[in-house]
Amino acid sequence: MADLLHRLTRSSAFQNSITIVILVAAVLVGLETYPSIVREHGSVLDVLDQIVLWIFVVEALFKIGAEGRRPWRYFADPWNVFDFAIVAVCFLPVDAQYVLVLRLARLLRVLKLVRALPRLQVLVRALLKSIPSMAYVGLLLALLFYVYAVAGTFLFGENDPVHFGTLPTSMLSLFETVTLEGWVDLMQIQAMGCDRFGFEGMEALCTNPSTSPIASPIYFVTFVLIGTMIILNLFIGVIMHGMEESRAELEREQAEERRSLLPPAPERTPVQSLVQLEEELGRVRESMAALRERMSS
Repeated sequence: MADLLHRLTRSSAFQNSITIVILVAAVLVGLETYPSIVREHGSVLDVLDQIVLWIFVVEALFKIGAEGRRPWRYFADPWNVFDFAIVAVCFLPVDAQYVLVLRLARLLRVLKLVRALPRLQVLVRALLKSIPSMAYVGLLLALLFYVYAVAGTFLFGENDPVHFGTLPTSMLSLFETVTLEGWVDLMQIQAMGCDRFGFEGMEALCTNPSTSPIASPIYFVTFVLIGTMIILNLFIGVIMHGMEESRAELEREQAEERRSLLPPAPERTPVQSLVQLEEELGRVRESMAALRERMSS
């Protein structure tokens, strides 16, 4: 029975069916965002939602049964734990005031699509594998933000108190700069002075205007080059490296699954092994004889 369930849960027909059910669950969750549809067809949506839920329950039971006498091996796979948790949350007894929790749990079922599509698994695994390296890149980016924020507060705080008046506002302005959104305007405010550019309607805040025609371009251009063009590209490099590792792991797992689905090879007797060895030795002798003939000629 366990072998039958194992083959069934690994079959493409079963996996494609679960993918279709996940898409149906996603559509149902989207329909629940329309109050008019809920009022008119709420009972139908509830019935379909229960059908989807029980299909997921059957899926989990089949996969647990596929482990045979060791059902706890089902929870050795993090994806199985994720699927089981989503199904279990939907059975939690919630009051009317916590109905939002139930709706969010239904929304999480859409994430099962990641399990159903191997390519999405590669992306998720790559992100998870990249977290440790991304943490160091993020630390480097944070140090860059801090150094430039302190320098920006000293250089432009008096001229532009709105964007560089304090350290937190300077870091927020640098975040806007690193996204390449409006950084040219920030540079112009420091280069031309707040009394000439950028403070229209906020003249009362421009109490000490000053110009930095040289420091401002150097400050912003170097920050954009380092923060956007270099460090943010390090994130991309780390993720690409994680994707290569995740793709290799997925290929190994798929190869192991294919081998597990194949029938076991029949065991050979000692006599059969000896006969095969003699045949291989005969082929080796023939190859050596042919090689001697070519060398002698």
